[in-house]
Amino acid sequence: MQSFTDLGQVLSQSPLLLFSLTAILGLLVGSFLNVVILRQPKRMFHEWHQQCQQLLAEDKGTTASSEFATETAPPGIVKRRSFCPHCKHQLSALDNIPLFSYLLLRGGCRYCKNKISLRYPLLELFTALVSIAVVWHFGYSAEAGYALLFSWTLIVLSGIDIDHQLLPDEIVLPLLWLGLLLSLATGGVSPTDAILGATAGYLILWSIFQLFKLLTGKEGMGYGDFKLLAALGAWLGWQMLPLIVLLSSLLGAVIGGLLLAIRRKGSQPIPFGPYLAIAGWIALLWGDKLTDLYFRTMGL
Repeated sequence: MQSFTDLGQVLSQSPLLLFSLTAILGLLVGSFLNVVILRQPKRMFHEWHQQCQQLLAEDKGTTASSEFATETAPPGIVKRRSFCPHCKHQLSALDNIPLFSYLLLRGGCRYCKNKISLRYPLLELFTALVSIAVVWHFGYSAEAGYALLFSWTLIVLSGIDIDHQLLPDEIVLPLLWLGLLLSLATGGVSPTDAILGATAGYLILWSIFQLFKLLTGKEGMGYGDFKLLAALGAWLGWQMLPLIVLLSSLLGAVIGGLLLAIRRKGSQPIPFGPYLAIAGWIALLWGDKLTDLYFRTMGL
């Protein structure tokens, strides 16, 4: 226990060492987040397909096991090592060093020479930068640890939502429950504010969804967005919800508008989860300052 205390003192007194270790941790975590973003949806789709096959077989009064039991499940999150998406060759530890392996191999696979997507090193670098920003803000503290977990989860959810317009319950709901539990154990958001934040966060977007559907007959967003805002409310309290909704709406209008203009496909869906995640992360670090600035600007 004394060794952890001594380590904490060293890191608190050596910002360069603290940020260097944070950057390394961020790169390693970013590599893992790439795996989750890639594999988790595939496993979900496989499970849903299995369930649909089972229901169809039951409806026909036949045995379904022979129809889909031979289907190979996608690789698990941690049970199988990383492999090249092109030649499927399992990568060695030297091939899998976050960011640096990509640079050393010049963005290609060592075995088949095919190019590896730039998104993988970029996500690793982005995760490292986000982690440094969190530790810069909170310092060496338990709050920094909670904020890092919060930030990494938002990165995963954003990546999956961008790829599949999907916010998995397997990730969103644990984030929600953890936010509520932390309100009991930390001196930050109170349990009352966390419960009200979770409830109000869900109801805000649910109400907008229902109103939009009533007026247009279309569904403007998914239920995952309701749950994500509920999770943000649980972590940050109901007081941050107006800021999060405002920031996410502005980001959605600006970035979404630019994407639509570039793609020139007005009917292509644009996920709202990443905008909520960005707004929630901004509120985590600077929400109080932004709220105070708004009130001072408005003379309130």
